[in-house]
Amino acid sequence: MKTTKIKPFAILTLLVVMALASCTSYKKVPYLQNSKDFKSSEQASAVQEPVIQPHDLLTISVVSSQNQQAAMSYNLIAPVDNSYTKSLTTQPALQNYVVDANGCVIIPNVGKVSLAGLTIPQAEALVLEKVKGAFNELPTVVVRFVDYKISVLGEVNAPGTFTIKNGKVNVLQALALARDLTIYGMRDNVKIIREGADGVKNVYEVNLNDASLLDSPYYYLQQNDVVYVTPNKSKAKGSDVGSTTSLWFSGTSIVISLVSLLYNIIN
Repeated sequence: MKTTKIKPFAILTLLVVMALASCTSYKKVPYLQNSKDFKSSEQASAVQEPVIQPHDLLTISVVSSQNQQAAMSYNLIAPVDNSYTKSLTTQPALQNYVVDANGCVIIPNVGKVSLAGLTIPQAEALVLEKVKGAFNELPTVVVRFVDYKISVLGEVNAPGTFTIKNGKVNVLQALALARDLTIYGMRDNVKIIREGADGVKNVYEVNLNDASLLDSPYYYLQQNDVVYVTPNKSKAKGSDVGSTTSLWFSGTSIVISLVSLLYNIIN
């Protein structure tokens, strides 16, 4: 009876090929892989403040403990629905300001004020400068975003549009809101679509695998940013025949390839 000996070198080669294929796939999955060697620069570590843009919704209020009547004259009060007589509170609600296409809002007793391109602290300082002449002491000006939203689309588990209450969110937090990427999402090619104050739209790419993402000017998102996770080649190839069929064909192909390779080694 003839016995066929499999050469140790051939077996070693097969194992190495399988290990390399496995490592290549794994390297595309973890985030911030080189974090041990990463050191953030002081300039990049500063939180990027979001800026006011045309078509934003804002609340603007002026508060004074010594002259409440003067302060109220600068506040835009929302109309009250008199048909709802059982109101739970007598506190008047502030009406939202819509930033127009030119980046301006109209404040009572002040007129048009250009806020586009300013951060919230800068906007508060500008409005304070406009109204402080009517007070014996400096009033308090509070400006807040009403509609600070970001959208996450593509290969994530829960795509959608999310409202950010504190006006600060980074790309990792945004993906967490969308319950992380699916196995088909490309970690090294996440796109951020951003519209500037001038209306120009730009697309930026970030690599979640690289720790230098933390120093990226696109790490912190701006309001109305769209985060799009690109599907990988497996998802793209399987889109025509369905995920189940694609996985079946892939598994069958791998098995056939291994059997063929073993047959050639033995013979």
